Amino acid sequence: MALPFDGAISAFFNDDAPKSVRKAIEDAGKKDVLSDSYPYSDEMDKDVYEEEIAALQLELVKLQADVKETGKRIVVVFEGRDAAGKGGTIKRLRENLNPRVARTVALSKPSDREAGQWYFQRYIDHLPTAGEIVLFDRSWYNRGVVEHVFGFCTPAQRQHFFTQAPEFEDMLADEGIILKKIWLNVGRAEQLRRFLKREKDPLKQWKLSWIDVEGLKKWDAYSDAIKETFERTHRDVAPWTIVRSDDKKRARLAAIRAILSDIDYAGKGDVAAPDAKICGGPDIWDA
Repeated sequence: MALPFDGAISAFFNDDAPKSVRKAIEDAGKKDVLSDSYPYSDEMDKDVYEEEIAALQLELVKLQADVKETGKRIVVVFEGRDAAGKGGTIKRLRENLNPRVARTVALSKPSDREAGQWYFQRYIDHLPTAGEIVLFDRSWYNRGVVEHVFGFCTPAQRQHFFTQAPEFEDMLADEGIILKKIWLNVGRAEQLRRFLKREKDPLKQWKLSWIDVEGLKKWDAYSDAIKETFERTHRDVAPWTIVRSDDKKRARLAAIRAILSDIDYAGKGDVAAPDAKICGGPDIWDA
């Protein structure tokens, strides 16, 4: 079976990956966490995770009922490095929710018409109406990071974005839309390990893209862009919540708790705060 992109992920692992990254992957057991700076050395126990995620999904159903009843409008932005677990976290968040109430927006490359519009215009088209939750699987922050790293926007366009993004988010808040911004961050070795698994799994190869392959070579450029994005868009009105996602299970729990903890809704149970060891503001981000 041919590997996607002619086995470019494996080639990067063998020929170009830093020795420390390659060694971390080669020496690790299946459940080992690869990052030395991550506060846990092993993945979370599956039984504990399933018990906790089930309780949180019940709270999400309560939130859904309240959103529908009260007309709340909620936007959750999921951003992060490639393979950080955005899609998996969104899947668990939506698992027991009505798709008419909670929907996911994952926009593809802008069309020629969209490219000629005001940058935020195509995102505005997907904002929630009353009684709706919208989950953005990547968002307007593409311009701050991915577009910049790959040269898909000019420096002037990016600077204009940083001028307008806070104003845009202020307008959302002024309109009464609840905005949560989640950044899932994965270490370099774990990211590559996940890419290698995808490359070999026929059921997951579709997740790989040219951006993923080329992005492996641009780790430092991504880090610089992410750091600047936090510095320029982390504000009291629309703060970033950073979730270190080297362990997917802990990351999913932390992200969902971060959302539930900040929103009042009818029948709300005793929702524990997210694990402060892996979830917090930009100061917890690990480049």
